[in-house]
Amino acid sequence: MSDQQSTGGAEEADARQQAADYVVERTESWDEGARPETVREDLEEGLAEAEVDVDAGELDRMAQEIHDDGSAETPDVG
Repeated sequence: MSDQQSTGGAEEADARQQAADYVVERTESWDEGARPETVREDLEEGLAEAEVDVDAGELDRMAQEIHDDGSAETPDVG
């Protein structure tokens, strides 16, 4: 039974990571060059809808990177 729980946990972690990756990619394509505050709001909203928790500092970092560079590294949320 513990094998099933570990597999389920790993699958859930993978799903959360995929959801976070998708939200960041979507925000990159929609918000490149937008104000950091706008980018952060979109990231925060998308991640909340995906039920993925990301630290406020990470949100700020990603928003600034998307604003400056058009892309950001997705944090490890698994």
